[in-house]
Amino acid sequence: MKTSPIHNKPLFLEKALNWANGFSHCAYYQSNGISYPYHGFDEILAVGVKRIFVPNEKDRFEALAAFHQNKWLFGYLGYDLKNDREALSSKNTDHILFPEISFFEPQHILFFKGNEVETLSEEDVLAQIESTEINPITSYLGTAKASVSQAKYLAIIEKLRQHIEEGDCYEINFCQEFHGEIVALNPIQLYLDLNKLSPSPFSSFQKHEAHYILSASPERFMKKEGNKIISQPIKGTRARGNSASEDEALKKDLRSDEKELAENMMIVDLVRNDLARSSKVGSIKVEEIFGIYSFKQVHQMISTIVSEKREEINAFEVIKNAFPMGSMTGAPKVKVMQLIEQYENTKRGVFSGAAGYISPNSDFDFNVLIRSLFLNSATKTYSFQAGGAITYDSVPEKEYEECMVKAKAILALIDQGKVERF
Repeated sequence: MKTSPIHNKPLFLEKALNWANGFSHCAYYQSNGISYPYHGFDEILAVGVKRIFVPNEKDRFEALAAFHQNKWLFGYLGYDLKNDREALSSKNTDHILFPEISFFEPQHILFFKGNEVETLSEEDVLAQIESTEINPITSYLGTAKASVSQAKYLAIIEKLRQHIEEGDCYEINFCQEFHGEIVALNPIQLYLDLNKLSPSPFSSFQKHEAHYILSASPERFMKKEGNKIISQPIKGTRARGNSASEDEALKKDLRSDEKELAENMMIVDLVRNDLARSSKVGSIKVEEIFGIYSFKQVHQMISTIVSEKREEINAFEVIKNAFPMGSMTGAPKVKVMQLIEQYENTKRGVFSGAAGYISPNSDFDFNVLIRSLFLNSATKTYSFQAGGAITYDSVPEKEYEECMVKAKAILALIDQGKVERF
């Protein structure tokens, strides 16, 4: 491992990402220096492939465990891995055709430590990066088409409220997709622009051949440090205000909203139940409940649940036992996933899955793939999704408004490209 100083971090990073994009696979993670319980992502760039995970169709979590071999792995888990855990299926329209899971062991890894970088490679990658030219192309994405009309969205919320009233579920996460055409693509600049619009503690850029993930996620799915497991579900959202006083009022409103508190509490209970499958008896603790955290676009209500892993459970079983994350399903999990398939008219695919990394000693950190843009450069299509948790107290118009608040940064990114092009 070689440590070198970085004299111009923004320029070096842009060159490094352009260099990485020349390979079939790469993955970059960062926290944007945002303060967060148990920290955000480590800043890591993984590039090239020594090995690519080729999953079997029976149990892809088990297959990933066998593939690990105490090496660094980088990649993502798609939402439809739920079908490996339960008797579920996913037959809705898929606009971007991502593999349901993708991981790779990289040829080169760069660990950023402030204005220094540690390189793990058999080549002089710094020289390669310095000689890389930055792609001058401006991305242009066609207009985003919503998968459902506003009127249809409101009608579905009412139907979901009826399911809750009839006792089918307590809370359900309902989302809609926005999709469109890629006219011109510079994925690096698009990611850097998204990160400026919406810096987050679980920011990620990934390339898996023709498939790109550009993530501005504020949410951690799960982290493992030694035998400690950390999960931090988000439930509860407010847009940012136009002034400090308005921001404070919105934060107080979020912290006192009975519906938002009930949503958060239900998901905390669900997470505790998920962690119980992997944890020592009596080790599960809610370290913080209803914490209010502010990001550039939104205020969020976040709770932190921790536990201690049982000795006989491996890291991949910990992930499988809690996947998919309760904040993106609702409760009870299996029933709401059936209802999600029934009422959403597009596949979630990678959305509401998880992106992250696994270390040689089986520690890991994964975000929740929300506030993320998914691009297929082969079919020239893009997609992103947004939604929220529905309870009996939900007001359909307010749920739609919250959905659009969550979509705001990516919609702004798409419009920004149009302004720059014309």
